[in-house]
Amino acid sequence: QLQASGGGLVQAGGSLTLSCSASRRTISNNGMAWFRQAPGEEREFVAAISWSGGFTNYADSVKGRFAISRDNAKNTVYLQMNSLKTEDTAVYYCATALGTGAPVVPSGYRYWGQGTQVTVSS
Repeated sequence: QLQASGGGLVQAGGSLTLSCSASRRTISNNGMAWFRQAPGEEREFVAAISWSGGFTNYADSVKGRFAISRDNAKNTVYLQMNSLKTEDTAVYYCATALGTGAPVVPSGYRYWGQGTQVTVSS
């Protein structure tokens, strides 16, 4: 079970931090990622982190603005989002990878959280 939280309404240029906590099973042996889906759009990759945190992947659209991190002791993954833009508005989902890496495609992930809404106003 993955529980995403931290979403909300923020003005453009603002910041939010999303959290994804896992219950019932450890995520310390798996890569983790954040995806997002805007209304009428397909789910798109945002950021991913390997099991140890030593490797990360980012979508070009968020590079330099978002940062993914993890605390395996807390079984939690974070997404720090800075300089938010209106086009970042979407439901954000966390996911657990099939393996230890940080794939950028949804097929590389097994478990998905319920999503948290991020709305950026102009």
